[in-house]
Amino acid sequence: MVNRRDPDKTREALLAAAFEEIYAQGFRSASIDNILRRTGVTKGALYHHFPNKNALGYAVVDDVIAPWAREMMAPLDDPNLDPLDTLLRLAQEQLAEDTKDSVGGCPVNNLVHEMSGLDDGFRTRLDAIMLDWRDSIARALRRGQQDGSVRQNIDADDAAAFSLAAYEGCISIAKSSRHTDLYDACVRGMAAILGSLRADPGNASTAVA
Repeated sequence: MVNRRDPDKTREALLAAAFEEIYAQGFRSASIDNILRRTGVTKGALYHHFPNKNALGYAVVDDVIAPWAREMMAPLDDPNLDPLDTLLRLAQEQLAEDTKDSVGGCPVNNLVHEMSGLDDGFRTRLDAIMLDWRDSIARALRRGQQDGSVRQNIDADDAAAFSLAAYEGCISIAKSSRHTDLYDACVRGMAAILGSLRADPGNASTAVA
């Protein structure tokens, strides 16, 4: 139960519960009643903070998913870390998180598939997250080109877009199959692809742990 006298904490609790409900059920099947039961908040209080379900969903993307997405990619901006090894490590860590109990998928990708074709409010928000991810990868690859660890004859933006698509595709495959074997195969393939981007592939350290 939340303290209803603290509007900020009430809003935070509603967003946390809404994220869990949306992640488990999808946005369209998400139940407002389940969110209220989890938080002990009245329906009137919920609609005080969010005038409708779509507004609640947008806030979940803006205030829960987008900050998580930025934090997940933050290691790619560390100049002391190898960009290719870091990119593969992030994929492996996210796999472990997404498959800890069951294969839930990427919260961004889930909503992209469900809502981007139906609602521009979701589409523009999710597109911004995907573009931020691509830009984070591209910056890391360009840094690798500058320090000599990444091949000069690649386009960093193109390689970043492909890497992101490969990662999200792996997550979708794992979710569809309901087991991680195919994802593990994808990670091995990504390791080979990322290794091929090294300036000296013979000394590549990118490998599946």
